[in-house]
Amino acid sequence: MREEERREEETGEEEAEEERREEETGEEEAEEERREEETGEEEAEEERREEETGEEEADQERREEETGEDETEERKDRIATS
Repeated sequence: MREEERREEETGEEEAEEERREEETGEEEAEEERREEETGEEEAEEERREEETGEEEADQERREEETGEDETEERKDRIATS
């Protein structure tokens, strides 16, 4: 009888250990999901920065065009006054 009780006790301990491992696995999966979510957020932030950079480059190009137009106007004025 004692042998059977000992086996039942060991089985209960093994089941408890298995439950702890399953719980740890669930926690690891949750942590992995959080990391994946953060990565997605980081990628979205990076895309926003790239978009903003593109907009800044377009603004820079417009300023350069306007500057070129201003220089052309100045040349025309100098030629007209010469």
